[in-house]
Amino acid sequence: MENKEKVKKLIDLRVQAKLGGGQKRIDSQHSKGKYTARERIEMLLDEGSFEELDMFVTHRCVNFGLEKEKYLGDGVVIGHGTIEGRSVYVFAQDFTVFGGSLSETMALKICKVMDLAMKMGAPVIGINDSGGARIQEGVTALAGYAEIFERNILASGVVPQISAIFGPCAGGAVYSPALTDFILMTEENSYMFVTGPKVVKSVTNETISTEDLGGARIHASKSGVAHFRSANEQECIATIRELISYIPQNNLEEAPICECTDPINRLEDELNSIIPDNPNMPYDMKRVINCITDNGQFLEVHADYAKNIVVGFARFNGVSTGIIANQPAFLAGVLDCDASRKAARFIRFCDAFNIPILTLVDVPGFLPGSGQEYAGIITHGAKLMFAYGEATVPKVTVTLRKSYGGAHCVMSSKQLRGDFNYAWPTAEIAVMGAAGAIEVLEGRTIAKMENPDEKAQYINEKTNEYKDKFANPYMAASYGYIDDVIEPRNTRFRVIRAFQALQTKKLTNPLKKHSNIPL
Repeated sequence: MENKEKVKKLIDLRVQAKLGGGQKRIDSQHSKGKYTARERIEMLLDEGSFEELDMFVTHRCVNFGLEKEKYLGDGVVIGHGTIEGRSVYVFAQDFTVFGGSLSETMALKICKVMDLAMKMGAPVIGINDSGGARIQEGVTALAGYAEIFERNILASGVVPQISAIFGPCAGGAVYSPALTDFILMTEENSYMFVTGPKVVKSVTNETISTEDLGGARIHASKSGVAHFRSANEQECIATIRELISYIPQNNLEEAPICECTDPINRLEDELNSIIPDNPNMPYDMKRVINCITDNGQFLEVHADYAKNIVVGFARFNGVSTGIIANQPAFLAGVLDCDASRKAARFIRFCDAFNIPILTLVDVPGFLPGSGQEYAGIITHGAKLMFAYGEATVPKVTVTLRKSYGGAHCVMSSKQLRGDFNYAWPTAEIAVMGAAGAIEVLEGRTIAKMENPDEKAQYINEKTNEYKDKFANPYMAASYGYIDDVIEPRNTRFRVIRAFQALQTKKLTNPLKKHSNIPL
């Protein structure tokens, strides 16, 4: 064969490989409002930056006539490229080839790209669109899943791992995304579950739709499995690109820094009056966040799940920062099982990747009741405490209003190694609210009083006395638990100054194999 013919063969093979399962299946994919694996990668990465690997790999299976049907690439596209000039490694399952089902060779390709990401210290992004294990391959497909899982586990906390679900993801396939740092799902076309509606029906006799069992809405709001929910694939890919901009390449790098065009000493007069005079009235914590971050930008994580706590990424003077904030506008900002888990996992991600943490506190306590106790609020609350106490990154805390009881301890208190703990003059730091405290402290005395007017007057006097002592931040400040009481409108400047002072922070935990967080 002459050289020209060899080159032509190569070009022809490349064209063939890029067609995946063929034009008919590509058209079918498009008809469902879905893009192909290569189209998705093209949208995700900087133009012209993608370098594909293993384009000519084919499966090795000879069972059930599969040896007669082979496709170049074997159902997954892998390689590396850049997002805003920063290197990332990517794999995208190709639904046009055997429904994106996982074979031994597909698993080897995915493992290869994950190994490269670890070696180079770069994020790995997986785009999932698969019918599950390739049944014809049997146990070798299952072994392939386990090989991927092991790499997810070893990469955890070393390089960022992001999973986009752009189609079916069922059975064993769900556990690779579940082991990664962030899961993104699209409405209508994506779903995740361990067992599908048919199996559920046969085992439990429950009739349920695919969407209600494992759709994007369910996992974004009820289970908390999905961190982001998008209307379509383009929006989801834009979110991935934005998310990557806040995250370092690996655990040995510092948080990314961008040029800041927002004055660090910008004052927000609105904050001086944002706390209602009535302590039981809500306000929107996201408004506070937008007032103090660079250009009011905030990428919220888990926006639809456990809305009583808000977590996400922002920048302060150009430096990527994680924010955890109680949300008084939802369940009064109380801590429950879901909120505790949501915040704890986000804190641990930030700590693993050297992203400073800002905590905005307005918490009345943990949610009481048998439902929460039976669900394990003790263990879940301990997760949040553990995450804060273990974190060694710079930690700045601002208490805006209520900070009561055990919830005060949990929310990055000075005793959990909060570096700078500030409070607004509206802050109340106490074991509990005034009314509840007087019931405990003066209950017997009040019970003995027969005159209603006298009883009411006594309760009012004692409540006001308690408020005078604790409905302000100065008692905590007198012990040094609050480093300074700050004017609300000056919060942005004080937070930035605090993080600047913490740039040279050095703190290490005791040497150990690993901690035993209360899971």
